[in-house]
Amino acid sequence: MKKALNIIKNILILLIVIFAVLMMIFTIISVNFFDRADRSIFGYKAFIVLSDSMSATDFSSGDLILVREVDPSSLQEGDIISFQSTNTENYGEIVTHKIRELTTDAEGNPGFITYGTTTGENDESVVTYEFVLGQYQTTLPGLGQFFSFLKTTPGYIVCIFLPFLLLIIIQGVNSIRLFRRYKKEQLEEMEAERLAHQENIKKEREQLQAERLESQKLMEELIKLKREIATNGEAQDSSSGTGVISSSPAVGGASVVTENGVAVSGRPDEASSVISEDGEGGADADGKEAGPRV
Repeated sequence: MKKALNIIKNILILLIVIFAVLMMIFTIISVNFFDRADRSIFGYKAFIVLSDSMSATDFSSGDLILVREVDPSSLQEGDIISFQSTNTENYGEIVTHKIRELTTDAEGNPGFITYGTTTGENDESVVTYEFVLGQYQTTLPGLGQFFSFLKTTPGYIVCIFLPFLLLIIIQGVNSIRLFRRYKKEQLEEMEAERLAHQENIKKEREQLQAERLESQKLMEELIKLKREIATNGEAQDSSSGTGVISSSPAVGGASVVTENGVAVSGRPDEASSVISEDGEGGADADGKEAGPRV
């Protein structure tokens, strides 16, 4: 549905553009060439009929007529010509009437007696060759009114100004919509970047938390291992004290003396030796110094 509406809108815009451009072209042509005695297009002149003096036979007020430039000497009775009037009541105006007969003016210049078919009355002055603009060719009914209106201020406003104003408004609305869409997309992109950044921060925090927990776990294991090592060391020190002498009975009446884990044996009839901490032996019963027994 939205696609169909866009197609219809584009078609309407195209039609408005075509209409406005055509109206501008028609206005330029009508202002520069219509009802201009000194200008022609490919040898043709265009005139807007302003009266009904020829409505009985050929054309009416509001029609557009085309006139071809010709040699005045080739014109005959019954031809319709356009000329600049020399009558006192409409001097200089462009008139299109039918030739009644060929004649000359008071000075002997060749010319024509013309008349309007509606009234049948002859024009006041003879139309000499120098005032002839061309021979009538065809009529475009009603177009004269349109071009007359187009050359007025209301016609310019309705046919040219308003269409272009409408185009400007449409393009302005489209530009605003495009700008809003661009801003929306930009905000969405910024929001997506923000969310992605937050997600990255969250992942980094989770990774740091995991690393911290891993480090804490390793630290606890190290502390536990250290405590175990310390406990084992204390147990070993307590089981083997320094300078402690103990004796135990031996086979055959001999006694075993231990000194720092070293066994010393002796007989019952021998005097007991006192072992000093530095490992030197004492004197025996005869007063001789006895060496250490190993």
